[in-house]
Amino acid sequence: MEIKAIISKFNVDGELTAEKQLTCGNINRTYRVTMSDGKRYILQNINVNVFRDPDALMNNIFGVCDFLKKKLPPTADPLRETMTFIKTRDGGHYFKDDDGKYWRMYIYIDAISYQSIEKPGLFYQAAKAFGRFQQLLSDYPAETLAETIPNFHNTVKRFADFKEAVDGCALPDRLEEAKADIDDLLSREQIAHIAVDRLADGTLPLRVTHNDTKLNNILMDEDTDEGICVIDLDTVMPGSVLYDFGDAIRFGASTAPEDEPDISKISLDLSLFEEFVRGFIEGTDGSLTKTELDLLPEGALLLTYEQAMRFLGDYLNGDTYFKIDYDKHNLVRGRAQIALVKDIEHKLGKMHEIVNDIC
Repeated sequence: MEIKAIISKFNVDGELTAEKQLTCGNINRTYRVTMSDGKRYILQNINVNVFRDPDALMNNIFGVCDFLKKKLPPTADPLRETMTFIKTRDGGHYFKDDDGKYWRMYIYIDAISYQSIEKPGLFYQAAKAFGRFQQLLSDYPAETLAETIPNFHNTVKRFADFKEAVDGCALPDRLEEAKADIDDLLSREQIAHIAVDRLADGTLPLRVTHNDTKLNNILMDEDTDEGICVIDLDTVMPGSVLYDFGDAIRFGASTAPEDEPDISKISLDLSLFEEFVRGFIEGTDGSLTKTELDLLPEGALLLTYEQAMRFLGDYLNGDTYFKIDYDKHNLVRGRAQIALVKDIEHKLGKMHEIVNDIC
């Protein structure tokens, strides 16, 4: 179905004058479209192989975006500071074409995003934006959100899945090569319980979580580099603030990429950790509980441990989930995350000091 015909199903004015397929993002096929009235939008084909329930996905997104708009202060610009999704002409959240493909549309925000920390202050700005996202949604009924990817951060289940990959591995050479790495992860099972057990007993509150808190999911003002808007809401689900904080630290405060083969280069950059903590605490603006604040460093440990299990488990399963560039890519990734886990363990005391000093 042609782009023009798909756009006609959405509640927008004018005629299509330009379209450009964007290469950013790995999951959904994305176009930036310009209409004859000059307004620009993003049109996306939802990947239902990843997000199998588009109704639940879009209900989550519309619910969260509508809530955010109501929570913004009067001086804010809701079309710039939150995502604005466009309904179809019959009031739907998405359009399903004749080929069975699902499409959605939202207003384009003229801003920039960064793939890495290219200049001082970017990590702070990202932290502040993600923290503000948490603060604005602090009284949203998280239990009403669907799990768009079931058990995404259920680390107890992730551990069980990893153990199953070990016990059922049909690749003896890989099993032998990864033996020390497997032992490293199996011996740390207690890490998997940090958030799950506390969510279950109410020690940690259930919150709306973004679950993909990378730098490139913040739109920033091109002139000031101030964080404007949190984007990519597909994985917005109920969870713990430890997930969002921890994954941001895992990815953004490491001294090396997550597939660095030389583990001597891998450590947690405490200065970046401190920068993120400052921004996150400022953004959350008193909305976090004492228990959440006390466990922020453990969030970094938890999410790094989870990712190590996922990479190494996929290696033992024959590389069926993560895209790889070479034969032992997932083994290298797993070892890199294990190295980061060990460094975080070593620095937990200092990390707690940083959080306590800032709070």
